[in-house]
Amino acid sequence: MRWLKSVILAVILLAVLLFGILFAVNNREAVPLNLIWIELPPASLSVWLLASLACGVVLGMVAMSGVYLRLRTLLTRAQRHNQQQRKEIDRLRMQELKELP
Repeated sequence: MRWLKSVILAVILLAVLLFGILFAVNNREAVPLNLIWIELPPASLSVWLLASLACGVVLGMVAMSGVYLRLRTLLTRAQRHNQQQRKEIDRLRMQELKELP
């Protein structure tokens, strides 16, 4: 089953790579990118689109890092509380066993 997952992943990665190559080959037109305050030099359309995709991915990761860290902190706190509760339960069980005649 593991080899099937690896084969499927390899096929998907190969398809994405092929799609990216075809995308870059078919979009060779030099397009200047005009932002409001700066005009960037002409580059192929595929470069600008892939650069914007990369920027979006990075900005998304930065935006989600705060949520991730908050949830990770809550998980750690809950695990610590759970561990303390288990120790308390074990202590009470042992105390109950000692009290039996």
